[in-house]
Amino acid sequence: MSRIRKSGGYRQLRTFQTATIIYDATFWFCEKFLDRRSRTFDQMVQSARSGRQNIAEGSRASATSSHTEIRLVNVARSSFEELLLDYEDFLRHRRQPQWAKDDPRAKAVRAVAKNNEMSDLTDQERYALYSEWLDSPDPLIRANALICLIHQENYMLDKQVPALEDEFVEGGGYSENLAAERLAYRREHSKQTNRSDQTDQKEFPPCPQCGQPMVLRTAQKGKFAGKQFLGCSTYPECKGVRQL
Repeated sequence: MSRIRKSGGYRQLRTFQTATIIYDATFWFCEKFLDRRSRTFDQMVQSARSGRQNIAEGSRASATSSHTEIRLVNVARSSFEELLLDYEDFLRHRRQPQWAKDDPRAKAVRAVAKNNEMSDLTDQERYALYSEWLDSPDPLIRANALICLIHQENYMLDKQVPALEDEFVEGGGYSENLAAERLAYRREHSKQTNRSDQTDQKEFPPCPQCGQPMVLRTAQKGKFAGKQFLGCSTYPECKGVRQL
């Protein structure tokens, strides 16, 4: 029997692929430019990790709970919003500017995903497309590039959540689909049983005592317990039997 709802496949989601780049870049950013003992270090790495992991967990949970999938994707969206604020704070606290939307560098970062087929690449190959900015020795370039990536990620997640909600409304949740599968199975099983009974009735001879149709029965007790025989369909009014 095939799965009622498919799950997993998150590695092919653009949101997961971009989240992986953000997580890796954030870890290396914090490792290079922040004090490992600082609370900000832990918070930024955990926010990036939470965003990525919740996308994966939500995809896996989709097999049994649409509600859980939607909730976890929303958690991922919140984690990336928190991370976005951390990078903005990093620039602001150093009195450094954030790239404007029409800044050539911001446009170049955004263009990477538009100009490259990302789905067939490995995680390392996707990261390499952004290495010009994400591996820069200048933390301000790294922070600005990551802000661009997080904006892209949040945009995609904002599209993913309504799509999941629409899918839930149109196709129903796991419990509804499971009930529908069960009803379909019972209807088909009932049809097969009826067809089998009708075939059996045509093959069985009439009752030797009253002439009514006979049915297949199984002895429940006595020395013939467990063995099948033909009994009158009007039993207990008629106790006519035939041995097979």
